[in-house]
Amino acid sequence: MNRLRICFHACAIAGVIVGCNSSLEKQENPLNKPLAKNTYVGSVACQSCHTQAYADWTTSDHYLAMQPANDSTVLGDFDSTTYVADGVTNTFFKKGNKFYINTQGEDGNNHDYEVLYTFGYYPLQQYLIAFPGGRMQSTRVCWDTRSKKWFHQYAGQKIHYRDWLHWTGASQNWNTMCASCHTTDLQKNYDFKRDDYHTIWKELNVGCESCHGPGSAHISFVNSPEYKKGESIKNLGFLYAKDTLSHLQLNACAACHARKAELSQAKMHTGQIMDDLIPQIISNEFYFPDGQIKEEDYEYGSFTQSKMYQNNVRCSNCHNPHSGKLRMTGNNLCLSCHKPKYASEEHHFHAVNTEGSQCINCHMPVKTFMGNDHRRDHSFRIPRPDQSTVYGTPNTCTSCHKGKSPAWAADAIGKWYGKKRVYHFSDDLLPGSLLTDKSEKHLVKLLRDTLQPEIARATAAYYMGNIQTQLSATALLNALRDNKPLVRYHAVRSLENFPPEVWQKTAYQNLSDNVRAVRIAAADLYHRLLPEALPAEARSAYYAANAENREYLRYQTDFAIGNIMVADYELQGGDQLTAIAYYLRGLKKDSLMNYARFNLSAAYNSLGRNQEALRTLKNASDIDPTNDRIFYNMGLLYYELHDVPAAMENFQKAVRLGSQNPGVYYNYGLLLQQQGKMQESEKALLRGLSLNPKATNINYALAFFYMNQKDPQKARRYAAALRKIDPDNPEYQAMFNSLGL
Repeated sequence: MNRLRICFHACAIAGVIVGCNSSLEKQENPLNKPLAKNTYVGSVACQSCHTQAYADWTTSDHYLAMQPANDSTVLGDFDSTTYVADGVTNTFFKKGNKFYINTQGEDGNNHDYEVLYTFGYYPLQQYLIAFPGGRMQSTRVCWDTRSKKWFHQYAGQKIHYRDWLHWTGASQNWNTMCASCHTTDLQKNYDFKRDDYHTIWKELNVGCESCHGPGSAHISFVNSPEYKKGESIKNLGFLYAKDTLSHLQLNACAACHARKAELSQAKMHTGQIMDDLIPQIISNEFYFPDGQIKEEDYEYGSFTQSKMYQNNVRCSNCHNPHSGKLRMTGNNLCLSCHKPKYASEEHHFHAVNTEGSQCINCHMPVKTFMGNDHRRDHSFRIPRPDQSTVYGTPNTCTSCHKGKSPAWAADAIGKWYGKKRVYHFSDDLLPGSLLTDKSEKHLVKLLRDTLQPEIARATAAYYMGNIQTQLSATALLNALRDNKPLVRYHAVRSLENFPPEVWQKTAYQNLSDNVRAVRIAAADLYHRLLPEALPAEARSAYYAANAENREYLRYQTDFAIGNIMVADYELQGGDQLTAIAYYLRGLKKDSLMNYARFNLSAAYNSLGRNQEALRTLKNASDIDPTNDRIFYNMGLLYYELHDVPAAMENFQKAVRLGSQNPGVYYNYGLLLQQQGKMQESEKALLRGLSLNPKATNINYALAFFYMNQKDPQKARRYAAALRKIDPDNPEYQAMFNSLGL
């Protein structure tokens, strides 16, 4: 019986990630002494010695990240003020010394909610409400600190009270989505069986030890007879000292300033970022195809693309690390490193002291998140309107010069700086991200170019998972030994889409990788195989890595996507019933997550529960009626149920929706042949082949089609293409022989 194809999750939530020596060799721990016995002592313990740093910190957003709600911390107007947003009335008031909000709750009715904590300070302040089960939820209605007024983060969008995006839903759950970056030493303590939290923390803001690590060993040493006043105590007892390597300093910031997935509640504190988290790559989901920010990325993903990062510029070169403020304002900050000529009209071709003469307005475009939070792109890129003309990517020229075209801007830049642009990795990432028949060469080139940013190369590896050719397989297998852990991680993840015989005898070495995230990815890759398929010497490494993988998966189960990840893991291991339970649990947390419905329907289908599989896909189509993949899967399922008219109807819907999946046209074309509609069948098959000229199944179908149509010349054309792609496949030999090939 035909089964629906299962598309497994390639991990990371939504989830960073030179030389020739093996990257898997044990790397030196950046610390001089281990931190295993270190404990948190609180920021106040730092004040007596680090007076200026402490004073700077008390003026920072970090210091004000989260505070108990009282008259000195609450900025919003709670004087019985009313604010109506998208049909919901919100009233802000006080009872004695306590602050309350009357607003729509998780049952759709309005209730009074006590505000326990303020959340953030500038440019907006949110408020935290306690719910049963240890949950705290962050309000969507916020106080605009600049404009002194209430506003809604999703103004103009009416969010249903059962929606994941509603303020009582999972997207606004403080314990999971916010807490670790607004407190110090957070312990989430999620109880899976009870679906509740027992969250605790050391400090109710981002304290000294959030960045420097637990300080008891440091305190102990400076108070001991061994310490001589004024002596350098570089790294002693601390994770990141001021004179540490630039990438280690950035890793400290990345714990919060990266979009990422956390691996475990137990932090390893090794200085290697991917021992504790998996940073988001610059894929199309969160970034424009060239790597510019589209969704919130919190700076790390942008900065690691930049030339500045590649040349060891660090966050503290521009920002006071304790106050968070810029060290200088305007172009003076840039000129502290760059030559004065870059601030001249001869360079930027705008009048001095205008908006166009400011470095940041050309090289750090701004986007607004959370309604009023303006954030600049930290990739520090040179504007490329020439790319905009081809790929539709944004550019700072036309974002300022409204009404002008990218072609106009590209022409101006050509006149000023010459026609030829300096190579940027986006010159390969852009065509590579399109996943056309021309993409592979660009992705392979970028992946192999060790001079390009790690995050860009890792993104190339990620996209190559969609191109199952020998060239891509070879490039990914070579990347398993890359010096950069994010590249290794995504090479392993992309190999999930290749048959085991491609990677089975090679990728097992990553089970003992020196970076935890890579070991987890390798364990997930080999989970679909029996341990006996591994070399004997690799089995103990698999069991250890698989334990880390299971810990990682368990840690995600308060997320909707975390349950889906566990479900995928169980489905890969052949436990469909457990997988179904986790898919349903994930959908209960986020009913809009259609990705889960694809695999849930596949799990039902594999058990022969096809009516439940069909109902699952129909629910998916109600939520997303323009998703061609839903109708394609429904067509396959109806065909399996011998309902040919319904199968035909759903394939036609997928085609009308402009599907870019060659499989749609392959199956639709074969079904049309069965109906005797030969011209329509030919058209469908040719359309599928245009999307993937190397598709063996479509080349075979077309060769067979033309043989039946008594057109041997055309049959030979597609059979010859098939022979070039897969010359040794015994299933094709009879056809080759009959056509004289």
